[in-house]
Amino acid sequence: MSYTKFVPALVRANTGSIGKLRLSPARCRSTVASAKSQEEKEPQMDECTVVEAVPVELISQTRSLSNTPLSKIHIDFDNTQEAYRSKGNIELLRSLLVFKLCTIDVLVEKNKELMDLSKKLLGKWMFERMMKMTFYGQFVAGEDHNSIKPLIQKNQAFGVGAVLDYSVEEDLTQEEAEKKEMDSCVSEAEKESPGDDHREKKYKAHRQFGDRRGGVISARTYFYADEAKCDNQMETFMNCIKASGGASSDGFSAIKMTALGRPQFLLQFSEVLVKWRRFFNFLAAQQGISEMMVLEQKLELEQLKESLTEMGVGAKDDIENWFTGEKLGLSGTIDMLDWNSLINDTTKISNLLMVPNLETGHLEPLLNKFSAEEERQMKRMLQRMDILAKHAMDHGVRLMVDAEQTYFQPAISRLTLEMQRKFNREKPVIFNTYQCYLKEAYDNVTLDVELSRREGWYFGAKLVRGAYMYQERARAEEIGYEDPINPDYEATNRMYHRCLEYVLEEIDHSRKANVMVATHNEDTVKFTLEKMNEMGLSPTENKVYFGQLLGMCDQISFPLGQAGFPVYKYVPYGPVNEVIPYLSRRAQENRGFMKGSQRERSLLWKELKRRLLGGQILYKPVY
Repeated sequence: MSYTKFVPALVRANTGSIGKLRLSPARCRSTVASAKSQEEKEPQMDECTVVEAVPVELISQTRSLSNTPLSKIHIDFDNTQEAYRSKGNIELLRSLLVFKLCTIDVLVEKNKELMDLSKKLLGKWMFERMMKMTFYGQFVAGEDHNSIKPLIQKNQAFGVGAVLDYSVEEDLTQEEAEKKEMDSCVSEAEKESPGDDHREKKYKAHRQFGDRRGGVISARTYFYADEAKCDNQMETFMNCIKASGGASSDGFSAIKMTALGRPQFLLQFSEVLVKWRRFFNFLAAQQGISEMMVLEQKLELEQLKESLTEMGVGAKDDIENWFTGEKLGLSGTIDMLDWNSLINDTTKISNLLMVPNLETGHLEPLLNKFSAEEERQMKRMLQRMDILAKHAMDHGVRLMVDAEQTYFQPAISRLTLEMQRKFNREKPVIFNTYQCYLKEAYDNVTLDVELSRREGWYFGAKLVRGAYMYQERARAEEIGYEDPINPDYEATNRMYHRCLEYVLEEIDHSRKANVMVATHNEDTVKFTLEKMNEMGLSPTENKVYFGQLLGMCDQISFPLGQAGFPVYKYVPYGPVNEVIPYLSRRAQENRGFMKGSQRERSLLWKELKRRLLGGQILYKPVY
C-alpha cells in the first residue's frame, strides 16, 4: 500500500477475528519487470597511490553522447600534507594523545568510572575544559547549533561536508534500561496472557538482552519512556535537520526509528514481514525454485493457485480473482516484489499484524487483541516519520535512517522504503541503511533496487558493516535461533563489496541510484574509486558519497574531499556532560581500531615531524 494510505489504515484496522487469506482484486497491483542481468565480477583491489591526475580514459555522465577522454582520478592516502592541511599542530598532538590513550585497556574499560571520578575531583568547569582538550574536542563538534558552525565551515573549506547527529543519550543503569525495554516491547495482550500467541522468540523481548547498549560500541541507543518523550526526540531531529539546512546546501541528517515510537510495533511488524517472506519461500520450494537467487524466483501462477487451493486458503475461482493485476496476466508469474505488493495492498495495521499459518492455510492475528492506545502509538510513530521527511524536504536536507538490531530492522527498512516511495520521486531525500555483516544484506539491497526501478523513484542507500555483531551473536545463541551475521570479517568484506558493486552498476545503468560508502576501511574506499573509474562515474555527479566519523580517518576523508569527491563527516554535538555515553563508545571503538592498525597514528607522527623539521612550528590552516 502507498505510504499515504499507511497511516490512516491504522485507525481502520480490526484484528478481532481469524480469517482466510483474502486479497482484494481491485487493489492487487503488480508491475513485473525483468531484473537487470549482470555477470558476477571479481572485486578488484588495485592500489590507488598517485595524487596527480593521470590522463587515461574516463567516461563521463554523457558518455553515450561523447567519447571524450577525461582524467582518471587517483588518491594518495599516504600524503600527510594533504590529509592534515586542515589541522593545526595542537590538533595533531591532541589526536595522537587521544588515540594513544585509546590503546590502554584499563583506561578504556574503566573510562566511564574515570570520567565520573574526574568530574568529582576537578569540578564541572575544569572537567569540561579537560574533555574539550581531549576526547570531546576530538570526537564532538560543539555543544549546540551555533558552536558547531566554525568546525563545519572549516571542514567545508577543505571539501568535507557534515551529517549532523545530536548525540545526547540518557545515562541509564542496566536495570533501568532493562525495565524500560520490557515495558515498551511487551503488549497488553501478552502481559494478560503470556505465551498465548503466535510469536517467535526472536521477535519477543528478553530481559537478559533488554539493555540494547550491551556489546554495542558505535551506535546511539534510545529507550522508550512515553509518547511525550518521542515528541521531544522528534523535535530534536527537526532542529538537527534545520541546522543541517542552514550549514550547507547539500547536508545530511541522521535519525533512528526507535526514538520515534514504542518499539513493540517494530518487533511485531518485523515478525509479520519475515513470516510473509518465509511463506513465499515455502511456495517457491514447492515449485522447486528455492535455490535460485531471490529476484530470479518466479512462482508460476497456475501452480500457485493449485497450491493455495490445496491448502484450503480459498476456492479456486476466488484465488483466480486475487491475482488479476495490470500485468500479472501477461507474465504468468509472481516474484518476491509482486508478492510483497499484494500483501501490502491488502493488509491494514493492526490487520497488518496477521500471519499465514502454513498448516491451516488461514491468516491468524499475531496477538489476540490490540488496545486503543497501542493503535494510537503505532499511528503516531508513522506520523512522526512523515513529519521528519517533510521537514527534510523543506530544508533541502537528505535524511538517513540508521539501521538497528535484526529483530527491529525488517520493519525499519519497510517503513523507510515507504518514505522513499513517497519522497524520492524527484531526487534522493530518504536513505536507507544496509548492514553488510548480515547474511541477507545482498538480497535486501537487490530487492529494494529492483523496486525503485519498477516504480521509478530514486534509490538511496548507506552501506555500513554493522554495529551490533557481538550482541546479535550472543542473543541468537542464547535464545536459540540462527545467527544472522556473516561467519567472519572477510565474509563481511566480500558482502560489502558485492552490495556496493551492485549499487554502483545500478548508478551506471540509470543514474537514479545513490550510495553513501560509510566506512573507515581504506581498502573499501580504494575498491570504490577503482570501480568508479572503470564505470566512468565522475565524483561531480554526486551519486557516490563517502562517510567517516568526526575525529577518525582524516587521512581518508580530506584527500577525497580535496579531490572533488562528496565526502561527509558524521558530526556529533551536544553538551559535554550529556554526550559522555557517546564518548565512552568512541574510546572503546578506537581501542580495537588502533590496536588493529597503527596506520593513523604513524601518519599523524609523520606529518608532525615534517612540519617541525620544515620550520612550521606554529602552523595554522588557511582557508
